[in-house]
Amino acid sequence: MSEVVQEAHQEFWRPPSAVGPGQVVFQEPIPTMAEACSRCGTEFLPGSGFCHTCGDRRPEAIDTARARTDAVALSGFWKQSIDRVYSVADGFSWRKIKFPSWLRYLHFHEIKSWTGLSTASLIAFVIGIGCVAGALLVGLLTARNFVDWQAIQFYRAEWLLGATASFVAGILFKKPSSRDRD
Repeated sequence: MSEVVQEAHQEFWRPPSAVGPGQVVFQEPIPTMAEACSRCGTEFLPGSGFCHTCGDRRPEAIDTARARTDAVALSGFWKQSIDRVYSVADGFSWRKIKFPSWLRYLHFHEIKSWTGLSTASLIAFVIGIGCVAGALLVGLLTARNFVDWQAIQFYRAEWLLGATASFVAGILFKKPSSRDRD
């Protein structure tokens, strides 16, 4: 609006008006730009064409009319896909598949009766085993320098701490057996 004011004094935040008397200024619409980087999620600085964090180019914002038509088309495609999956699933039955006989030993209630643990204790035990596996898998990471090695050891210690807490919880949740009472 400062361009249409006659004889406006130039200030440091406004450029001088290049409009003569009786002329009207029409500015071309500036395409709206995206507000956040799609790569790292950092907000763009005002007027910048690149992300100051990762250096990715600032894209233009999505045209809302085109986005709506794309969304309608995508929702129709999604509905068709779901209908196809339901039609295939209606004709499918798990009873038609023959599983190996040894697979019944992996059922939760079979493991529970075999170990003699309560449900909560068995779940805590499985979580503890998972944490020990996580600690072993963290060891597969390669360290390039001493700081990386320290970070890997810190992650390993966290996994082992989680395993310890889970095993202790499993012990606390365990119901005492009949021979423990006597």
